[in-house]
Amino acid sequence: MKYAAVIEKTTNGYSGYVPDLPGCVAAGNSCEETEKLLRDAVALHVESLREHGDPIPEPQTSVASVDVPA
Repeated sequence: MKYAAVIEKTTNGYSGYVPDLPGCVAAGNSCEETEKLLRDAVALHVESLREHGDPIPEPQTSVASVDVPA
């Protein structure tokens, strides 16, 4: 499965979350670090859902880039 992730710059670094996996979040000092931590968080989140017999949500969020005039 492939989940969409959102990574945002904050005043102290970066934070990220996965909209289709509520509670699946990560924070890091760089965008790259946050992405790596988020990948790990997704794997652990899905593993925990499996261990508890909970359903694993299907990815439903889509991502689009929107161009605006400069």
